[in-house]
Amino acid sequence: MQRVREIDVRVRHRIFGHKRSIIPSDGTLYSNAMTDDFLTPVTRTTLTADICRKLVSHLIRGDWTEGERIPAERELCQKLGVGRASLREALKALEIMGMIETRLGEGTFVCHRSEFFSRPLLWAITGSAKADAHELVEARKLMEVEMAGFAAERATAEDLQTIGKYLEEMEASLDNATRFLEADLNFHMAVAQAAHNRILLNALNLIRNLLRQWIAQSLKLEGVAPTALKQHKKIEAAIAKRNAAGARSAMQAHLEAMAALLQDGSGDTAERGQQDVPRMQPQA
Repeated sequence: MQRVREIDVRVRHRIFGHKRSIIPSDGTLYSNAMTDDFLTPVTRTTLTADICRKLVSHLIRGDWTEGERIPAERELCQKLGVGRASLREALKALEIMGMIETRLGEGTFVCHRSEFFSRPLLWAITGSAKADAHELVEARKLMEVEMAGFAAERATAEDLQTIGKYLEEMEASLDNATRFLEADLNFHMAVAQAAHNRILLNALNLIRNLLRQWIAQSLKLEGVAPTALKQHKKIEAAIAKRNAAGARSAMQAHLEAMAALLQDGSGDTAERGQQDVPRMQPQA
């Protein structure tokens, strides 16, 4: 019996990961034909990729906070046990990803979390076909429409005050594209904040720069600012009245209207019915 157990252990050790074995009580060994399909070849990575993944994990966890200066290259090399060439390649990758920025003569600093991974997304959207821009439209509708409804249900008095403040700033900035852009963006982020869902808020923060690009492109078209202001007023009114369905409907209508303008390069849609509205001029 002891002999059978020893054979059992040795055989299992040899075939582990190749075939499953069944050892009956009589000590006879049988192997079935089922292979472990979930076992796949190990991916080989470079030292630079390993460094990059490690630094990304530290940045995501918040080991270095936003705006904080990370250690100098020499210190990082010593602590990580890597060469300067591999480290520099990893740092370049992180900068391209929007996670860190290098300031000449000052050092390397952690970007705002809303910048993380946003630069490649921004390049993809602004430099590609309309089909890709359509995906951004879909993403905004999926997130912001629902968040508007949540805001109507969950917004605090302070949340409502913040949303109203940015709405007032939009109205006061109809003749100033730069200030209107900031107020518009902040309005959407304030609505997202009022939804009180951190996961959705973080997701929207991730594409914050894309939202800025979207709004900036839209504001280049004649008559967009007054139209957007009216739509934002409807969103704010529905949220203030705790009308979740109305808030979702107003946000849906706003995003669809702005998406139509964004995807219409001529801007004719914006001009229809707005001939009496002067074009916004960017601040000098």
